[in-house]
Amino acid sequence: MLNPQQIKDIDLLVKQVGEFQLENQAQVRNTEIDEKSLNQLVSYVDVESEKMLVSSLKTITPAAGYLTEESTDTTQNKELYWIIDPVDGTTNYIFGLNKYAISIALYANDKPVYGCVYVAADDELFHADPSGAYLNGTLISVAVRSNMQDTLIATGFPYYNFAEMDEYINVLTQLMRDTRGLRRMGSAAIDLAYTAAGRFDAFFELNLSPWDVAAGAYIVQQAGGLVTDFKGGDDYVFGTSILASSKPIYAPMKKLIDQNNF
Repeated sequence: MLNPQQIKDIDLLVKQVGEFQLENQAQVRNTEIDEKSLNQLVSYVDVESEKMLVSSLKTITPAAGYLTEESTDTTQNKELYWIIDPVDGTTNYIFGLNKYAISIALYANDKPVYGCVYVAADDELFHADPSGAYLNGTLISVAVRSNMQDTLIATGFPYYNFAEMDEYINVLTQLMRDTRGLRRMGSAAIDLAYTAAGRFDAFFELNLSPWDVAAGAYIVQQAGGLVTDFKGGDDYVFGTSILASSKPIYAPMKKLIDQNNF
């Protein structure tokens, strides 16, 4: 869907927006921060970054529509559209932590054809297209570890919907006992990108939004991993749950989730 020059232009674009975010991180901690809803913060950097992304993407893919976190553009095109999170990990960003990312995905006829997660503070650009998944231009693949006791698992803590907290704590307890450890980066896009690169063996979380996971999920798939919702279905972008994993670890992760009746 995208030609090599368009991909290069998009990679350059996200790096430019990432540089803007790096330059403004110290300043944004001293400015007014809005709270869209419980524990969902937004800064002027989120809004301006989204505007920068959309403005340039309109030139690169003029026919596309947009699904954006900050709703700076509501152009509709069900056949071709971008799903954009300008700063995934806004709370980290505002508090001066460097685990935040730009996350953008292009969907054609409701199927992903391109995904990009850029971690500006580390200058790590993860992207996927039909040819595979890449980190700074080098092919990546999911982990090959097959024993749960050797794995490192990523997740995200509930921050506004606590209805399934007991089930969630049960899963965490079991994973603490049976794995090398758990990590919570504060950015689902980064968790997914790290899973694609084999740094994590799996990632699971509840109650995310499409812009949190659309790009990262495609990167995991193109790196050889599996991505489903908690039921084992395909409703992980627009649904309420996601499980992304290397193939050897998917079955034990899915079994653990099933045992807790999410």
